Amino acid sequence: MKTRDDMNRDWIATARTLSQALPYLQRYDDAIVVIKFGGHAMGSDEAMETFARDVVLMQQVGVNPVVVHGGGPMINEMLGKLGVKSEFVNGKRVTDQATVEVVEMVLSGAVNKRIVQAINAQGGRAVGLSGKDANLITCDPADPALGLVGDPTEIDTTVLRTLFDADTIPVIAPLGVGRNGETMNINGDTAAGAIAAALTADRLLLLTDVAGVKNSLGDVMTDLTTSQIVEFTAEGTIAGGMIPKTETCVAALEGGVRAVVILDGRAPNACLLELFTEHGAGTLIRKG
Repeated sequence: MKTRDDMNRDWIATARTLSQALPYLQRYDDAIVVIKFGGHAMGSDEAMETFARDVVLMQQVGVNPVVVHGGGPMINEMLGKLGVKSEFVNGKRVTDQATVEVVEMVLSGAVNKRIVQAINAQGGRAVGLSGKDANLITCDPADPALGLVGDPTEIDTTVLRTLFDADTIPVIAPLGVGRNGETMNINGDTAAGAIAAALTADRLLLLTDVAGVKNSLGDVMTDLTTSQIVEFTAEGTIAGGMIPKTETCVAALEGGVRAVVILDGRAPNACLLELFTEHGAGTLIRKG
């Protein structure tokens, strides 16, 4: 049990932390921060609550947060329950009409609304969208062999800026509209990167299940440039599932995002640590 002296020390530490955060609070006033939310953090009620509280706090101190979420495990579970079988090409799921209907049901339905509800429960005001709403994301096919999988080609940010003006947090499911009006499934990281670039966001935060981009010794590299990413990918230091994430980072930076951070979404308050402390979190990537 904590004594009064212990509690006093805790309060003093909290006050000191808030004081030290002031320059960063000023730095991000009215900044746009796009957050890709996914991984194990989505499956835990406690982690969801912590994430929602952090997003609401970000908005309270002047940040304009945009949440783009995934939902792969939930999609897989529902496909299994409904008996919808999947085919794969080079390790990627082929998305036919039956599959995309399930994807839309899960992402725009249960997953999106769970995040919206969590933010609203923390005193924020969130609205759930998909890339189909207000023609937010228009897509071309990413690969004809994959069917209804889209690559964002046009982003209309009008509805997002309207929500910023209304002090409302957009929560976006990664779906888009094809040229013929068809629903397109989009990789969550890709959608977040495209939205961040269209908004010329100050930060794109990719929450993952790893601590960041690691070097050949397994240590997290805290700072990288786009040219270093190309070099490390070519030599095999960046490999596997980290390749598409870093490709998203490079594309976002080339599109006008000021900086991208790959960080561990399992760590408590990861977004706040990155934005409002000197230490930061994960791997910060800049153009260069």
